[in-house]
Amino acid sequence: MAKKKETKVEVQTPQEETVVMEQPVVKAPKVEAEPKKNKWEIKDRTYFLKGKSRPLSRSLKGSDIYYFDEEAGFERELKYCENQRTSFVDEMKGDHRLSHIVFRNGVLHVEKNKVTLQKLLSLYHPDLNNIYYEHKPKVRAQNHLEILEMQTDALVSARDVSIDVAEAILRVELGSRVTKMSSKELRRDLLLFAKRNPVLLLELLADDNVMLRNFGVNAVEANIIKLSDDQRYFVWGSSGKKLMTVPFDEHPYSALAQWFKTDEGMEVYSNIDKRLKL
Repeated sequence: MAKKKETKVEVQTPQEETVVMEQPVVKAPKVEAEPKKNKWEIKDRTYFLKGKSRPLSRSLKGSDIYYFDEEAGFERELKYCENQRTSFVDEMKGDHRLSHIVFRNGVLHVEKNKVTLQKLLSLYHPDLNNIYYEHKPKVRAQNHLEILEMQTDALVSARDVSIDVAEAILRVELGSRVTKMSSKELRRDLLLFAKRNPVLLLELLADDNVMLRNFGVNAVEANIIKLSDDQRYFVWGSSGKKLMTVPFDEHPYSALAQWFKTDEGMEVYSNIDKRLKL
């Protein structure tokens, strides 16, 4: 009897699947932004009416006033109510009990706890710097210091200039009177001018036309050149020959100073300078 042939059947074992474990996403904790510091300084504030008058009582508008809010892009109505935490009507809640804003003898002192009124007066009110201003000692001190420094610069510059320069500058202020003044009078008045108006003095010192204008005036006073009666042109004093025409709507001596800078004017300037020194 024949034997049956055994057939081997291979049983395939399924491959194990690789399981990939997802790593959990860990979110970084939120870092809270630091709260914005309040730039408004809590302190008592004082306000003064502008001008020299100090009325016993002066009321300031506390309603029907508007402030243009650039961030919002429109005008916002303002109203001062002591029972509200804001002066903007669109932010108010509940009843609006209007309060008065009154200057006594030209002064209004607002305590530090009245922040709403202070902000209305210091930031939003349309009459700020028109009818009244806030007293700021630090700003006033800084402005005063700048004025003192400018006066010092002007006084030092005025002390060191020559008599010719002093005469040229004072002629702008005093006119033909400077011709009869002594050198000591010129220096004294120049120092007083520097103290009284330091900005103008420093500007005049930097303006070379001042000297040229004074040179032209001296030439006319010496009769070397003449200015016509209608102030339209300059001529030689000896011959009457025309030197230059004054442009329309210009000061004669300012125009002459500019003309002295031209090629033709420089030759005339040299000629006049020699005659003035004789």
